[in-house]
Amino acid sequence: MQKAETTLPGSPKPPGPSKLWELLAVSTKLGLTSFGGPTAHLGYFHNEYIRRRKWMDERSYADLVALCQFLPGPASSQVGIGIGIMRAGLLGGIIAWLGFTIPSVAALILFAVLLQGTDISQAGWIHGLKIAAVAIVAHAVLGMGQKLASDKKRATIAVLAAAVILLWQTVFSQVAVIMAAGLLGLWLYRRVDVPEVPEVAVPVKRSFAALCLAVLIGLLIALPLLRLVIHHPGLALFDSFYRSGSLVFGGGHVVLPLLERETVGAGWISKSDFLAGYGATQAVPGPLFTFASYLGQMTAGITGAVIATLAIFLPAFLLIAGTLPFWSLLRRNTRVQGALIGINAAVVGILLAALYNPLWTTTIMNSTDFVLASILFVLLVYWKLPPWAVVAAGAAGGMIISIL
Repeated sequence: MQKAETTLPGSPKPPGPSKLWELLAVSTKLGLTSFGGPTAHLGYFHNEYIRRRKWMDERSYADLVALCQFLPGPASSQVGIGIGIMRAGLLGGIIAWLGFTIPSVAALILFAVLLQGTDISQAGWIHGLKIAAVAIVAHAVLGMGQKLASDKKRATIAVLAAAVILLWQTVFSQVAVIMAAGLLGLWLYRRVDVPEVPEVAVPVKRSFAALCLAVLIGLLIALPLLRLVIHHPGLALFDSFYRSGSLVFGGGHVVLPLLERETVGAGWISKSDFLAGYGATQAVPGPLFTFASYLGQMTAGITGAVIATLAIFLPAFLLIAGTLPFWSLLRRNTRVQGALIGINAAVVGILLAALYNPLWTTTIMNSTDFVLASILFVLLVYWKLPPWAVVAAGAAGGMIISIL
């Protein structure tokens, strides 16, 4: 008798095993090599998923990035989950998240056990990894700019977006820039024939998407109330990290004040241990939200690490699964497409701003750093070396620079 295929609720068809294994292999490779923070991750994703494997067209990738920049939570992880869902359904989204996240989770748990309180931020190889991230983000800005900001109107939007992000640095600036760019695109392209957007299938039922959004809001309301009634450390940990993952816009570094308030403020961890863990987080690849794994390990051992990790990333998955089916419908609307032209140009500007600050300003300190970044850029763009090789070359170059 043939064994029946199974799939997660909300997915119309079960994905094939070969597709899932491929997705796990690619996302794990990205999880092992994606240094440099959320902006750099988008560059790694663009190179691996779009340039090399062509799992999604440039326009759809830019639209997905724009959506994830607009939503609360870890933008790069949400982009990875979204690509996984579009590639292989809800199970694909989970696998893409696991592959991208588990390497840094394991590394940070190990840091919590073995390297507590150790300052590794000045290591030469870490500096080399940051320089590699500069080259990779520059490559992403160049590639996306050629596709999404190639005329004077869109290039102007991109530059204005970069200027606002750099000169008005608040937690609201990114969302405000995206909204303004959408309105500007809607006005500028109201009489322009917008090319038909490529069709991208989202294998998630809209009823299941609506359920995900309901669960997201329901947990945000119910968890604090349950915490008042049920005094259990695991529930308190889940509530604190779930709320942090739900309410932060911009992701990455922006979540740090929330996490500090929830952990240091609650007396779960000392400030020195908190800062030591943050330094370790900068040294590992993958999403910065895995800092929660370190904090959970320091608070309640391996059980705490698992709870904190699942709690902080659960809102990201619920948001993407809940919005993608409706987003796919909206992006085919002509007026929405005009707005997306402006938003996509703004995303290029946001990447450009991040290339300068924090990547360039905190990494390229002298002419030697600039030379190494230039060499890595040439290796990536013209020699067509894979990102992992460029990352390895950057780490080796950083070690050499530190010895000289």
